[in-house]
Amino acid sequence: MSNHFSADNLKFPGDDRRLELTDLYVFPAPENPGKTVLIINSNPTVAPPPIPAPTTGPEFYPGAVHRINIDTDRDAHADIAFTFAFSEYANGSQTGTAWYATGAEARQPGPVGRVLAESIPVSFDGTAQPLTVDESGQIRLFAGLRSDPFFADVEGALHGMKWTGHDDFAGNNVDCIALEVPTDLLGPGPLVGVWASISRPGNGALEQMDRGGNPTINPFINPDGEKNRYNSRQPADDVANYLGPWSQLLEQAGYSPEEAKATAMQVLPDVLRYDRTKPISYPNGRKLIDDVFSYRFGWLTHGKVPPTGLKPHSDLTGQFPYLGPPNP
Repeated sequence: MSNHFSADNLKFPGDDRRLELTDLYVFPAPENPGKTVLIINSNPTVAPPPIPAPTTGPEFYPGAVHRINIDTDRDAHADIAFTFAFSEYANGSQTGTAWYATGAEARQPGPVGRVLAESIPVSFDGTAQPLTVDESGQIRLFAGLRSDPFFADVEGALHGMKWTGHDDFAGNNVDCIALEVPTDLLGPGPLVGVWASISRPGNGALEQMDRGGNPTINPFINPDGEKNRYNSRQPADDVANYLGPWSQLLEQAGYSPEEAKATAMQVLPDVLRYDRTKPISYPNGRKLIDDVFSYRFGWLTHGKVPPTGLKPHSDLTGQFPYLGPPNP
C-alpha cells in the first residue's frame, strides 16, 4: 500500500483514481482495548505526472468491491473478509453496504457473507459520526472523505532520493473505510496477515484493479509492465512470481544473496503481518504515524538512504476514525 499511483507509467488503475487503493492500516483501537482498527483508503486527490488533474469526484467507485482480507493460518488465502460496495453518487450523496464472510465464502471475489450494515451514509462534509453495526453493537464503521494521513517526499524519490523536505501529500484527501472490530473476530490466534483489494465489475465478472498489504511496494520495486499484472494477482502466488526478481534487485543494492532472499521474504507474500502480542509499529501492523516511506527506501538500498525527515500529519485525531477531517 501507500501506492497513490500504482498502475504502469505512474497512472491510476483503469485510469480512474477511485480504483486506486492508497493505504492499509491495522492497529489496536486506542479507545477500546480488545478491539482492532482496520482502515483502507482509496481515491487520492493528489494527481501524479503526467495526469494534469483529477478527473473523477470524491465518491467511492460505484459497484466496485472494496475488501479487507484476513489470513489466519499463514497460507496467504483469505479466511475472513470484510467487503464493501457503494451506490451511484447523486446529488452529493452515496450509500454503501458491508458484509462479513468466513471460510470458503471469504475466498469468493464478490460481496458475500453476512450483511453487517446496509444504506451506510457516506460522509463528504467532514462529519465523522461512526455507525455501530451488527446485532452485538461491537463493530464501528465509517465511510467517507477524510484527510490523507500518508506523508512522503515523492519529488525527492523521483530525483535520485535527494530529499526536498516537502510532503507531497499534505493537504490532500482520500476516501476512507474504517472498521473497529473485536480482535477475536480476526481469528483464534494472535498472528494474522491482512491485505486489501479493489475490484471493478464488468462483463459479468470482477476484475481486480489494485491490491496490497505492505506499504510502498508496487510503485518502487516493480518495473513498468509489471505493476498492472501485480495488481491483478493474489498473495498466494507472490513467492513464486516475485522472490527471484526482487532478490536480484536487492542484491544490486548491496545485499548478499542470502540476505536478499531473506529481505524479500519479509514482504512476500504481500500481506501485512499483525501479531497483537507484540509492539505495533510497521512491519508489525501499521499505525497512522509510521514513517513507512523512509523505512522502504532504507530497505530497498541496504540502509544507504537516510530518513526523509518528514513528520506525521498534525490533523490526526484521537477518536474514531482517527483520520483528520477533509481538507478544503
